[in-house]
Amino acid sequence: MLQIFVNTNYDFVGKRRWFYLASLGAVIVSIVSIVLHGGLNYGIDFTGGTLIQLRYEKPVTVDHVRRGLDRIGLGTAVIQQFGDPQEYLVRLPQSDRKSDELTKAVQTALSATGDGALEIRRVEFVGPQVGRDLQLQALYAVLAGMAGILVYVAIRFDYRGGVVSVLALAHDVMVTLGALSITGREISLPVLAALLTIVGYSINDTIVVFDRIRETRGRGTRRGPGLAGLINSAINQTLSRTLLTSFTTFLSAFVLFLFGGEVLRDFAFALVIGVVTGTYSSVAAAALILDWENWSRGKAPAGGKVPAKA
Repeated sequence: MLQIFVNTNYDFVGKRRWFYLASLGAVIVSIVSIVLHGGLNYGIDFTGGTLIQLRYEKPVTVDHVRRGLDRIGLGTAVIQQFGDPQEYLVRLPQSDRKSDELTKAVQTALSATGDGALEIRRVEFVGPQVGRDLQLQALYAVLAGMAGILVYVAIRFDYRGGVVSVLALAHDVMVTLGALSITGREISLPVLAALLTIVGYSINDTIVVFDRIRETRGRGTRRGPGLAGLINSAINQTLSRTLLTSFTTFLSAFVLFLFGGEVLRDFAFALVIGVVTGTYSSVAAAALILDWENWSRGKAPAGGKVPAKA
């Protein structure tokens, strides 16, 4: 296997306070952004309404589209350029009108503006109840995933590892949601799939580090460098594997973000952010175990004895 970091001895545990500050700062920024934006920007999958994808024969501006919609009282609709200036997504709120009638009215109104031929490429309709149900199901899916991981890691290692892993996952999801909020991207079903993928990816990295800690403890390191040295050693030993895996995953997600098209762009963006935060949190989470252990023993020194159970 390719090794880019051989026999490293970085003191990650000694820098853990900086990790905590960075994580806390990122989470606070995410929460502030979500609050300032009035919550997450849910897509039509979760809010309900009608989405119409249309394409003009020649390039037009958002103002042209809005003026056309204003003819039928839909000037406040959300209009988003989709790829090039000829293609747009129009998101309409819930309406008493049937989807077919609404689509025909939009097409007639926009065609009357004289901006050239207009093609309706896609129409999606989601009812209000379906949207609310999807929001709850999405929340349950993420919580169930984290609960399952908590149980697995608690059985595989110990309850502290389980709790720390879930904290790391919550951190990764929150930071990703914050990035989506700051950039104004929608929370859609593909983005939800990306968040669940991040949960699975992040826990994989974390378990690799935890597993190495457990293996080292099992070799009788009670008289060794102590827990701080043991955690540092585990992180350094897995550093090459972690970075190589994360880098190749990051490249795949980044290429998808650049060339995957508008439909996959938000999904790929969430993956890019999630891979970066997941890699980072796998290191910071391991360091958190040391503080937990010191706290539980009621003393602060970093080089305490290695506990009997991993």
